[in-house]
Amino acid sequence: MAKKVADAVLDAALNEIKNKCTLMTTCAGEPLTFAAANVAGANFLADVAMAGADFTVANGEVSGRKVTIASKTGITVDNTGTADHVALLDTVNSVLLYVTTSTALGLTSGSTLTLGAWDIEIADPS
Repeated sequence: MAKKVADAVLDAALNEIKNKCTLMTTCAGEPLTFAAANVAGANFLADVAMAGADFTVANGEVSGRKVTIASKTGITVDNTGTADHVALLDTVNSVLLYVTTSTALGLTSGSTLTLGAWDIEIADPS
């Protein structure tokens, strides 16, 4: 028996991120809470404001659906440290929406950072 899911079901999860993410932060270590990933948090290194237009929902690369997060340039680094995680935050409701790993990069306070486009993909069931 085959397993199936409607695109609308997967899109609902991805649109939760698209419609509620207001801030993307780079972090040193995995932030386990909203507070740890947010501006005054223990893991926080840099941040950039986000809006719905920064997210594009489409077919996945492999299967299912994905949301692509737009690249951001000229992000001011607030704290020195090694960035190895990126977090998407809903600052209106104080929710840590999504955390992922990134290539480790040493950052120095006062410098600028570019985050390339990346995506979150939810595969079709198999």
